[in-house]
Amino acid sequence: MGSGIQTDSGVKKVVIHSDGGCHGNPGPGGWAVVLAYGKHVRELKGGVPATTNNRMELQAAIEALRILKEPCEIDFHIDSQYVRQGISQWIAGWKRNGWRTSAKQPVKNADLWRELDAATAHHKIHWHWVKGHAGHKDNERCDELANEAIAAVKASHTPQQLAALLEEFKTETEPHSL
Repeated sequence: MGSGIQTDSGVKKVVIHSDGGCHGNPGPGGWAVVLAYGKHVRELKGGVPATTNNRMELQAAIEALRILKEPCEIDFHIDSQYVRQGISQWIAGWKRNGWRTSAKQPVKNADLWRELDAATAHHKIHWHWVKGHAGHKDNERCDELANEAIAAVKASHTPQQLAALLEEFKTETEPHSL
């Protein structure tokens, strides 16, 4: 984990690792975050009964930034090229095009992209890609936590409830979120 406390400008330096995933895509999903500020480490996780892998990757990043109480300098480690490239390369064009892609299609997961965009506004963030499932300690911990969240969602719903929620999710979001 990171050992930095503050930058030269007095801004807190935070290291974040995040991950999201699904059992089935779409299916029950979970997200997780490990935040480090100096010697302090905080883990967060959550899950939903019907979602996609990309939505959970985005939700993890949003939740990580939402927990911060003041502007920070962040080293953000993520195994999702979708989120890293989206927030650092594609989002400016999407906003300029009214949340449409270069092919004039609605941006998938625009609701979460808007939340992530707002959550990043007050921070200086350095986005780092890490290869998933490659032995990176903090990424592996996030994966473990996300899977715990998925297991908790599955344990709190019957298979019939999960199937009904999945059908509802597909009906509500199919053209723009999957």
